Amino acid sequence: MSSNCKETTKKSASRNIRFIQTAISVIKSTHLNPYSCKFSKQIYTQHQLLILILFKDFRNQHYREFIEDVKDMEGVQEILDLSVVPHFTTLQKFLSRVKSFYLRLTFRKTVNLFYTTNENIPIIAIDSSGFTSGYCSHYFSERTGKIQKHFLKTSISVDTEQQVITGFVASNSRIHDTRHAEKLLQQCHKIRKSDCYVMDKGYDSEAIHRLIREKLHANSVIPIRSWNNEIIGGTYRQEMARQFNNIIYPRRQLVENKFSVLKKKFRGDLKARKFRIQIKEIANKMIVCNIHRFLLFLTFKVFYRAIFSINYPITGFYMDIYKNFKDPPYFIPCYDLCTSESGVKTRRWDSSH
Repeated sequence: MSSNCKETTKKSASRNIRFIQTAISVIKSTHLNPYSCKFSKQIYTQHQLLILILFKDFRNQHYREFIEDVKDMEGVQEILDLSVVPHFTTLQKFLSRVKSFYLRLTFRKTVNLFYTTNENIPIIAIDSSGFTSGYCSHYFSERTGKIQKHFLKTSISVDTEQQVITGFVASNSRIHDTRHAEKLLQQCHKIRKSDCYVMDKGYDSEAIHRLIREKLHANSVIPIRSWNNEIIGGTYRQEMARQFNNIIYPRRQLVENKFSVLKKKFRGDLKARKFRIQIKEIANKMIVCNIHRFLLFLTFKVFYRAIFSINYPITGFYMDIYKNFKDPPYFIPCYDLCTSESGVKTRRWDSSH
């Protein structure tokens, strides 16, 4: 085996170990019971099974292929304390019976990895896309003439500074963007407050502006949908027509970039047939995407031309994560908050560290 091949294999193994260790710390903080009930066979804990399902999505593999690979990963088995590798149907059945509440809670814990207590997000961008709901191959669909067009509409909110998914909403049918936005705004506001929300014309609604401005106490940047000689109604929509912020609005495209990364790296199709399990698959993708983003901060010393150093005291939950890694030092973003010309708080990278 060549030296380049050995180096690539070593890096891949190290990446897998870091993901497993981070997932362990996150899932432990959710207080998920080790076993589903007192009558459980207690061969595998719920922590082990959930981590394996997330690890499967991280490696972008199917159940059968993933289990065959895990059998050859002695390091992963040792970390997870697996005496026997579970059958692939064990993972499928666990995903079917685990409550969505714990997946939502796990997702929330991954968001908290990136922020200090009570820290606000300067700008959040919101957009929607679709995850294909199909368990047959595209080639088979074309050959039989039965093209699968059904998809689950999914809306996400993304921190434009750190590219972190802060909330998501999915539906089984095609509904208007504003209906998703109302749920998503309230959801991501509970997880982490933001100073500004940016959306495209599909979300143009006086009710959305009023929700953001009056209830969430944040700024909203949404272009208006108008035709020739149309009277623009609504106080906030008229404000958008008079003075639209062309400096902040271009950051909306970062949520589209996040969708592109999410689908290319972790697939844009869902294999489950039932809607309730499809929702869980989407939640798993969001969790894995945030953990993957967090590992990038720990891996690279220089990221987006920023100088990384330990800027915050590492205590509590963060200390549990850092203790699992064996090669210090670790690097997290070093920045301070400043106010831009538009009046919105943004992060300014500090290169003095």
